[in-house]
Amino acid sequence: MTDVAGVAFRRVGLPEVSLHVAEAGPEAGPPTILLHGFPEFWYGWRHQIGSLSEAGLRLVIPDQRGYGLSDKPHGVGAYHLDKLAADVIALADARGFATIRLVGHDWGGLVAWWVASHYPDRIARLAILNAPHPGVVGSYIRRHPGQWLRSSYIGLFQLPVLPEQLLKMDRCRGLRHALTSTSRPGAFAPSDLDRYVAAWLQPGAMTAMLNWYRALAQLRRTEPPRVRAPTLILWGEQDTALQPGLAEASLDLCDDGRIAWFPHATHWLAHEEPAAVNTALQDFLA
Repeated sequence: MTDVAGVAFRRVGLPEVSLHVAEAGPEAGPPTILLHGFPEFWYGWRHQIGSLSEAGLRLVIPDQRGYGLSDKPHGVGAYHLDKLAADVIALADARGFATIRLVGHDWGGLVAWWVASHYPDRIARLAILNAPHPGVVGSYIRRHPGQWLRSSYIGLFQLPVLPEQLLKMDRCRGLRHALTSTSRPGAFAPSDLDRYVAAWLQPGAMTAMLNWYRALAQLRRTEPPRVRAPTLILWGEQDTALQPGLAEASLDLCDDGRIAWFPHATHWLAHEEPAAVNTALQDFLA
């Protein structure tokens, strides 16, 4: 059930997984796929759906593999970035989209970057919210030890079993606190957190969500292809996990890109400044 107006749901079978997908906007509008990050699901775009639909975009918003009501394949290898990117292209194929506008936040942004680099002919426009291109992260961290400290939680996530147990305790108190303590007051209402908890407690979901991080160790350390599509990076400068320099390093991989800075927003800028984010996305995508 949802109280987000104009949203319909469908199940889309892909070659490897079946995804739960929210859709909105006119059928004939430019196809636009929105990719959520950790630890959200399709509902993370609730503030953008109405505005982007009214702008004429056809929105397709999956629970990505491992999340929400989508399939949760076993094993770390099932969450390699190549597979996550292939899901996006397979979803576009399943819906009959030759090219797409692609928007991603956090982990969804990493996937969106990877898709744009490796499937350039399929991406008409790319918008990224607080997510670095995976190809720049390693070299950036080596040059900026402060980012290594901000990313230290990823080391904890590499452990087996223990992270799942800690994050599921007391109705996922740790994850609820992570959202509210790293965002501006009011960004996540209690009712929103209840929906997230329900998604996190789906069978196998917590392990699958963490396996996205565990699969990072399998990522090849080669220079990724450049991003050819017109690219807009939206970046909340108060992000406690990601330094703004990651946005600039990612921009260096773009043939045609720019950054829109949000000085007072955190990692969760789509929730904190929805009007400004929506306007920026409308102007760029529609």
